[in-house]
Amino acid sequence: MVKSLELKTVQLSEKTEKLRQEVRQFLKKEIQEGTFIPHCDSWLSNWDAEFSRKLGQRGWLGMTWPKQYGGHERSALERYVVTEELLAFGAPVAAHWFADRQTGPLFLRYGNEKQKNEFLPRIAQGEIYFSIGLSEPNSGSDLASISTNAKKIDGGWLLNGSKVWTSGAHLSHYMVTLCRTSTKTENRHEGLSQLIVDLSSSGVTVRPIKLMTGEHHFNEVFFEDVFVPDDRVVGTIGDGWKQSMAELAYERSGPERFLSTFPLLVELIRVLQQEASNEIMKISVGRLVARLTTLREMSLGVAGLLEKGVSPDVTAALVKDLGTKFECQIAEIARELVSYSTRVSNLRFKSLLADALLHSPGFTLRGGTTEIIRGIIARGIGIR
Repeated sequence: MVKSLELKTVQLSEKTEKLRQEVRQFLKKEIQEGTFIPHCDSWLSNWDAEFSRKLGQRGWLGMTWPKQYGGHERSALERYVVTEELLAFGAPVAAHWFADRQTGPLFLRYGNEKQKNEFLPRIAQGEIYFSIGLSEPNSGSDLASISTNAKKIDGGWLLNGSKVWTSGAHLSHYMVTLCRTSTKTENRHEGLSQLIVDLSSSGVTVRPIKLMTGEHHFNEVFFEDVFVPDDRVVGTIGDGWKQSMAELAYERSGPERFLSTFPLLVELIRVLQQEASNEIMKISVGRLVARLTTLREMSLGVAGLLEKGVSPDVTAALVKDLGTKFECQIAEIARELVSYSTRVSNLRFKSLLADALLHSPGFTLRGGTTEIIRGIIARGIGIR
């Protein structure tokens, strides 16, 4: 039986829109003062520790978390608005991104009190950063086939193995690492656990994987007899698969899944306004804006589910799939509408287009490949 998916329209309150204006004015001032230059894909590759600390000081990190752990007890929709503005301006938010988006909520849901008190206040202040250790060199998209393992020893665990495509591991302080803590059974989802690995530990090696732009963002991370204390186990030993899937719902549900190339869309419209744009150009841009509006409404609907405490696994996957396609479409249509080498002297447009085109191959990989995401959607609606 095919199941339906429903996302209700969400209306933002006056208070939330006032917050949006506050964030917008802050970002305009930062740009005017030369603090940052807007980039496409800024949430993944534009790292600025000082900027993250500024956001922490303003209460714009850990926004929905309890005050006892350094949070601010604001709504999921207020957090959404802050996130949306940061992405729309192409602000340098990569340093705190994973910790604020998914590691913090993971600790709130599954972490022990020591972990919550040790890590959450520092994340909310923009002082410590986390990477996510999921993918492995020989596993492809089959996450359940991972071979990184941890063996129980006195006082903790001894970790061996490797992770790949690990964002920001060369700059992060810690990594939440999915590993196998017991022998494989017929149910490969059993026996997996999550460990908090201090990336400065003996036995950890980080090697760069450079993008086509020459930028260093992704990494391979190797573990050779890395000791992880018992109090750095997240949740329950053996529940790592369930916990990781819950964590990925946070990763797939936000506006970063369709706003990575938004700064390019804004600049494209500016360029076409200055050029003698024809009807075809106007229609192409109009279609992009219509898709953007639809995706934003869907993403807001997911934020509304989070506000109610509903896990948005399937709907988040749907937004991720459609959003990934849209982000790539912005880059391709911008390239088609404006001749990169001859017609435009706008250096900002050229830079943003180069960013978008060279980063776009990774859009369909991060957060789950397109094929995996569509499999999740198919199972969720009962057609697989």
